[in-house]
Amino acid sequence: MAPVPVKTLCVIPARLGATRLPRKPLRLLAGVPIVVRVMERVAALKVVDRIVVATDSEEIAAEVREAGGTAELTLASHPSGTDRVAEIAARKAYAGFEVILNVQGDEPFVSAAAVRGAVAQVATGGFPLGTAAVRTDAGALTRPDVVKVVAADDGAAMYFSRAPIPFLRDAADRGVRDARVLHHVGVYAYTPKALARWVAIPPHPLEQVERLEQLRPLAAGLRMGVAIVNGPVRGGIDTEADLAQANRDWMTFTVNGS
Repeated sequence: MAPVPVKTLCVIPARLGATRLPRKPLRLLAGVPIVVRVMERVAALKVVDRIVVATDSEEIAAEVREAGGTAELTLASHPSGTDRVAEIAARKAYAGFEVILNVQGDEPFVSAAAVRGAVAQVATGGFPLGTAAVRTDAGALTRPDVVKVVAADDGAAMYFSRAPIPFLRDAADRGVRDARVLHHVGVYAYTPKALARWVAIPPHPLEQVERLEQLRPLAAGLRMGVAIVNGPVRGGIDTEADLAQANRDWMTFTVNGS
């Protein structure tokens, strides 16, 4: 049976105040601002009905509009991209969407499978929140920059951590553990109601300890479905080295690809 179509809005949060890569959204990837490349990538995937860049910068908004996109100015005081996305989703102009998709403004190589999988968790999977993960090797367990997730049998996220989860107690179980190492992909889908509840909940101690905002809704009892998709995982563009590598990789990257 084909998936039931749902009206989906993608909001791409983009702020100008990055420290590791100054003016990041406006830096050029193959001659085009990074945030515009992200917008082009999401549009090419044909998963959503509308795309909006949510930003605190008139400069970013102008570049997006010049490229033919839609940009909305938001409060500069938002502590996270999720809060910025929620401000847009709550506006009357964007009422009526059944699923909200959050794709970060520094991820022009975002995985097609991850985007589709996260949306499907909410659209047809029965979860108020959705995200994605890929199976990875056990070497990722010791890397704090790799966020791991453990999922229940029904696909619901049980916990996210920078620590090695699942933990291997007995060497005899290594094969069982290694088959369950999941690298979280930071793409999120939400129902509008779940998104509004997420940002209304105060930060949770676990979120503060791990520096992982997705622990906040989990601690409050909101269920998040995890789509397990094929890798590899490619993160955002955070440094000058990342940008240089992205420009090299763009030569062989197909925006319409999977």
